[in-house]
Amino acid sequence: MGSSSSSYAPKTIYLDVDGKVQKVVFSRHCSPCDIKELLCSSSNIPRNTAIMMVDPEGALVSIDPTMPTNSPSSLYKVVPLSTGQLGEKEDMFQNVLSQVAEQFSRAFRINELKTEVTNRLAMLEKRVELEGLKVVEIEKCKNDLKKLRDEMTSRGGGRVNCPCKYNFSDDGKKVTPRRDVPNYPKYTLSQETVEALKKPTFDVWHWEHNEMLSCLEYMYHDLGLVKEFNMNPITLKRWLLAIQENYRNNPFHNFRHCFCVSQMMYGMIHLCNLQEKLTLTDMGILMTAAVCHDLDHPGYNNTYQINARTELAVRYNDISPLENHHCAVAFQILSLPECNIFANVDPEAFKQIRQAIITLILATDMARHGEILDSFKQKVDNFDFTNEEHVTCLKMVLIKCCDISNEVRPTEVAEPWVDCLLEEYFMQSDREKSEGLPVAPFMDRDKVTKPTAQIGFIKFVLIPMFETVMKLFPQIEEIMVQPLRDSRDHYEELKQIDDAMTEAQKKKTENMSLGGKKK
Repeated sequence: MGSSSSSYAPKTIYLDVDGKVQKVVFSRHCSPCDIKELLCSSSNIPRNTAIMMVDPEGALVSIDPTMPTNSPSSLYKVVPLSTGQLGEKEDMFQNVLSQVAEQFSRAFRINELKTEVTNRLAMLEKRVELEGLKVVEIEKCKNDLKKLRDEMTSRGGGRVNCPCKYNFSDDGKKVTPRRDVPNYPKYTLSQETVEALKKPTFDVWHWEHNEMLSCLEYMYHDLGLVKEFNMNPITLKRWLLAIQENYRNNPFHNFRHCFCVSQMMYGMIHLCNLQEKLTLTDMGILMTAAVCHDLDHPGYNNTYQINARTELAVRYNDISPLENHHCAVAFQILSLPECNIFANVDPEAFKQIRQAIITLILATDMARHGEILDSFKQKVDNFDFTNEEHVTCLKMVLIKCCDISNEVRPTEVAEPWVDCLLEEYFMQSDREKSEGLPVAPFMDRDKVTKPTAQIGFIKFVLIPMFETVMKLFPQIEEIMVQPLRDSRDHYEELKQIDDAMTEAQKKKTENMSLGGKKK
């Protein structure tokens, strides 16, 4: 409180005005212009006169709120600037302006050059990747690429990376797309892996980031999305790298979770034979929304964002702040030419794709769970795959299923995710306690256990939603719904054991207490 109130105290200086002491008081928040006007008035100098201020030894004193205070025994003097001095200042100002103008001109020329070189690079890369040139022609293209890069280095200040760095989050994380061919290792997936990728039993814990990137790349090729959207395969690689770089290292909401949700979506597409019922554009929307759905997640949920009045909550008016942010980051990445996998899509078609992806990502806000599921329940008994509204509702439910589908997987794959989620919850609740914010009981480390965290969620959220989807796709019962029922039973057994141990401990404590009283 002391430092806060002192920052509002006025500041006092003393001037020598025609041999008399003149006291001048001003606020620390005054602008330099206001202070200069006050000094002119105090020194009987016309307003708007250019002035300077000197101390008793003739040293210049800066005229701004941070100027040092003095005393009546060490007076400052305000001196009008002569015309000659003004002329020198004007000359210096003109020189600075000229230099700034020259720098701007040079910067624009460099940007034009970089744009031209980038376009030429993209053309050459597409030739190398898509047209399968002969060895001699490939070598020629490589030489051309080397020359262009050398030219870019020599004329563009030695910087090859994209100059457009977007700041996506308040911790300064940035995406730096690459114009060279991405160099993550190209894995040849075995037939066993290819088949496993199509199933919910896929073990997502056995894969490094580079391997997950290769799996995602394979999914886009396998579903025919690269061909359908005429994607440059190199651009697809760059886009996937940018996606990975923009997931934070949270305990739960990280790139592995992104891969988990995307792999489950790929699995459901195959399991439900969606290729026969939906368009390839719908496939692309489902997969891309799954890949992007939690981009740059900060590890603290919407409730925290709203209660703490964070920048995201303010920006999005408390309406699904995180999901809106995930969408914004996704399309910031796609706005970069190097990462735009939809670059060859008709602009009008891209508008519809963009809107559809936004709709799906916003649907992952659990605050809207009841609304979305109720809407689907009303349609499922008379579902019409030719009805656009029905299909949109189905796609929203599919991404919701995939987003919270960990308990569909085998116990040894699913259970570590519970630990990760609780760790993230506890980080948030600890912060909420320290900041005096409300704490949800299911996130409080002093109140929640693994069984209590899971039982209600599985019984009242997961099973009802998946059983509703099962009405449309009966084939998911054995592979997806039954594992959920088994998981519910598993956690209920664990809870009974926990309750029995707690009761035994309670009785033991009571007996010890009674024994102490008898003594």
